[in-house]
Formats: sequence, structure tokens, C-alpha cells
Amino acid sequence: MARTLYIVRHGNTFDKGDTVTRVGARTDLPLSSSGQAQAEALAAHFRPIAFAQAIAGPLKRTRQTAEAILAEQAAPPELEIGNFLREIDYGPDENQPEEAVIARIGQPALDAWERDAVPPPGWRFDPAAIEGQWQSLFAKLARSEETGPVLIVTSNGIARFALTAAGLAPDPARHETLKLKTGAYGMFQLAGDGSVTLDDWNVRV
Repeated sequence: MARTLYIVRHGNTFDKGDTVTRVGARTDLPLSSSGQAQAEALAAHFRPIAFAQAIAGPLKRTRQTAEAILAEQAAPPELEIGNFLREIDYGPDENQPEEAVIARIGQPALDAWERDAVPPPGWRFDPAAIEGQWQSLFAKLARSEETGPVLIVTSNGIARFALTAAGLAPDPARHETLKLKTGAYGMFQLAGDGSVTLDDWNVRV
């Protein structure tokens, strides 16, 4: 029997008119007003789903999104914290506006990141290690005696590696990329043998 996983990206950390920066592992911002509204929309969307397990990264934005979703559950599970779900470290581009990031690394490097999850020079993380942590989590959930749906809330830099760890890819026919938008989610099925299939990606409510 397959177990359903919902991998959610946290809501916005900036509102209209704010200077948007590349927020990574070392920048612990809370949800903005629009981000809180996105979290509440997710909570309403997921209300009919009885989550058996919930795991979030340790940063404020991921915890606040998860807590908003669980607040609407009739019998919510305790929120677990998964440190690897934190976010990647953008190195010298951490908390920098996008124009400055592009000026440093160039648009082709940024395109390779969005298309293929290739880290630009200076970004401080190991893609293979993140994929291994996703694979370990998939295996752990598959072995669990619990079969109910799982909520996972993380950041964009980490979420994309759930796809690559399972050998999956978004659907270009639907103009999907590896990027998961703020307040969006992907829906996966995890089989008892640990294999993972993708039902949907980048769904915004």
C-alpha cells in the first residue's frame, strides 16, 4: 500500500514593495503578511486530510507554515523537526538581491540551478548528501508501521532534491521546473519497497 507524501514549500518572507533577497540557511526570516495568508490557504486546503506525521525544517518560515497547517487539523500529529530540511547555504549570495546574484554568477549558472539543480560557484552544500538524506527519509517512512499521509514543510533549495533523489523530473509539458514556488506543494506516493512516484508538482492553492 502506498503512503502519500505532501512536500510543501513555506510561504512568502517578503511582501509587495519589499526588497527581495535570496534567503538561505543562514537567514532565518519569519513569514510575511502574504506568507501567513499562503499558510492559512494551505491549512484550509489540507483540512480534510488527516496527517499521520508532520516534519518541518527548523527555520521560522517552515515551522510557521507547518504550524498553520496543523492548527486546522482535527487531531494533528506532533510536529517533528528535520534539520536537513533547513535550506541550502547560498554562500556569498546569501541574503543578496537577485540582481546582485546574477551579476556575480551569471544567468546561465542560475538557469542550470533551476533546470538541473547544479550548484553555482560558491554555494555551500553537497547535492549528493541532500539526496541521500531524502532517500533515507523515504526508506524510513516506507518501513514505518504508520500508513497515513505525511506532511513535509521545507524550502525551495531542499525540496527540489526530493525529486532528484527519487529519479523523478517535473513535466515540461506543463512548464514545470525543479523550483517549488512559495506556498506550493508536490504530492508523492511512497511504496512499501521505498520507490517514489510523483502525482503532482508545484500546486498552489
